[in-house]
Amino acid sequence: MPDRLPWREPERVALIEQALRERILLLDGAMGTMIQALQLEEGDFRGERFANHPIPLQGNNDLLTLTAPGHIATIHRGYLAAGADFIETNTFNSNAISQRDYGLENLTRELNFAAAALARREADEQARLTPERPRFVIGVLGPTNRTASLSPDVNRPDYRNVDFADLRDAYDEAAAALVEGGADLLMVETIFDTLNAKAALYAIEDVFDRLGGRVPVVISGTITDASGRTLSGQTVAAFWHSVRHARPLAIGFNCALGAEELRPWVQELARVAECPVSVHPNAGLPNELGEYDDTPANMAAVLGEFASAGLVNMVGGCCGTTPEHIAAIGQAVLNLAPRRLPEAPP
Repeated sequence: MPDRLPWREPERVALIEQALRERILLLDGAMGTMIQALQLEEGDFRGERFANHPIPLQGNNDLLTLTAPGHIATIHRGYLAAGADFIETNTFNSNAISQRDYGLENLTRELNFAAAALARREADEQARLTPERPRFVIGVLGPTNRTASLSPDVNRPDYRNVDFADLRDAYDEAAAALVEGGADLLMVETIFDTLNAKAALYAIEDVFDRLGGRVPVVISGTITDASGRTLSGQTVAAFWHSVRHARPLAIGFNCALGAEELRPWVQELARVAECPVSVHPNAGLPNELGEYDDTPANMAAVLGEFASAGLVNMVGGCCGTTPEHIAAIGQAVLNLAPRRLPEAPP
C-alpha cells in the first residue's frame, strides 16, 4: 500500500472543511476543451508505447496522462495559476467500461494512479508557491458510456448493456487507484443516471473499507434539459434524496446546460441539500458547430449572482471553459459569503 494515503494527512480534510466555511471555493475548468485546443493528432495520443496498437486512439484524452503528461501538467498549471483551489484529474473516461472501446481496459488502474499522482505534484508545487492557500486534487469518476437504468435499444425496453455489478467493479478499480495516487477527494460527476452513481458510491465505500480510511466525496449530477430532470428522470429533490446516504462533502450540478439555464435547479438544490452545493456549468449551450460561446465575463457575472443569492459553496467550469473563465469567476465570488446550510426538519 502506498505510503502517502490522504487519511494519513487528516489536516488536509480539515483545511478543506474550514475553507468551505470561510469562502466560496474555486474548481478548475474543462480538461477536454484545453486538450482540443492543442489540435493533437493520432501519433500524439499513441506516443512510442502504443505506436502499434490496433485500434485508433485519437480522442482518448485520458491516455495523454501516459503518452503526453507534459500537456496535462501544463493544463493543471494554467488552472492553478488562475486561482483554482481544486484541480480535477484527467480521468473522466478512465474506467474499464469506457476504455474497452479503445482496447485499453487493462490500463485503467495505471491511468487513474498516474493522473492522480501528476495532479498531486502540480497542486503541491503551486501550494509551495502560495503557502497561504493550499491546493487540492479531486479524483474524477465519470459516468461511463453506458446507462444502467435505460435500454440503448428502443425496441427492447428491458435490455441493458451494463449492469450494477459491472459498474461497481469498474468504479472500484478506478477509485482505489485515484486514492492511492494521492487524490484528496473523489468526485462522481456528470451523473445522468443515478443508478450508475449509486454503483460508484457503493464501490467507493468498499474501497474505503478495504484501504482502511476515507476521503471526502463530491457528487455532481447533470440536468439534461429545461424539465429540470436527470436523463433517468429524477427531479432535483429526488436526486438529492437518492444519494444523501453517501454523506457527501458537497453536491451539485455540472455540464449539459449553461450557467443561466442551471439557475433554477441550483436554487432548488440549495433549498434541499444539507451539505455544501457546487456548480460547474458549461460555457453556455453549444452552438450549431458544437462550440461554446459564453465569455469569461458573462459566465462570471452569472455565477457571481448565484453567489450573491447565497446558493453556492463551490464554483467552477465544465465544457468550453478555460483558465480565463476560472480567473474571472474567482474574482466575481472573491468577497462573497458561501451559502449557509439549511436546517432541515427531521
